Amino acid sequence: MSLSIDVATENARTPLGRDAIARIARATLRHEHIRDALISITLVDRAAITRLNTRHLQHKRATDVISFAFVRATPSDPVVGDIYICPSVASENAKARGESVRDEVARLVVHGILHVLGYDHPEDDRRERSDMWMRQERLLRQLGRGAHV
Repeated sequence: MSLSIDVATENARTPLGRDAIARIARATLRHEHIRDALISITLVDRAAITRLNTRHLQHKRATDVISFAFVRATPSDPVVGDIYICPSVASENAKARGESVRDEVARLVVHGILHVLGYDHPEDDRRERSDMWMRQERLLRQLGRGAHV
């Protein structure tokens, strides 16, 4: 059993390095008791995330994170998923929240992993009160203490 995390950048810069992103992803999976996973995390620019959002979710705009989970044939099969993060949108979100871009990118890594694991949230003003959001924020607080986010 292993947690295989691949982090790539495509025309996107972020203050959180690839190793830190992989550490956050692994810590999230461990927290969720996942022992076997293949996760790809790609940092993309605004144009690329807009294309993905338009093609796969029919939203013609940039977004911060998009996750795709592959169906597991059996519960013993590894978790497999792809996550796309747009650091420039993360930067805008961080400013709006009064937080650092580093913290916001970490939030999006956790958020993306939780989506791959099947968690979801409403797309309205209840989003930040959802069970998924609360789980994400608890995990980020725990990570902040020991994972050098």
